[in-house]
Amino acid sequence: MKKTEIIKKERKVAEKIKDLRIERGMSQNALADKAGIDRKTVNRIENNHFSPNLNTLFRLCDTLSVKPAELLK
Repeated sequence: MKKTEIIKKERKVAEKIKDLRIERGMSQNALADKAGIDRKTVNRIENNHFSPNLNTLFRLCDTLSVKPAELLK
């Protein structure tokens, strides 16, 4: 996979996380609190400045009630 393809996939994951958070009426702070991560981390993920590790990704998915596979489509 080319680097540009990876970047596009990461951007899509970030957008999906943000969209799901907004659909569920959650602030970044609320999502971070419920997922047990820092609000700045949520912000960095949503703005594609940071790629979450698997643990963080699973916590976000659990909090947003979505399967990881759905984010990675």
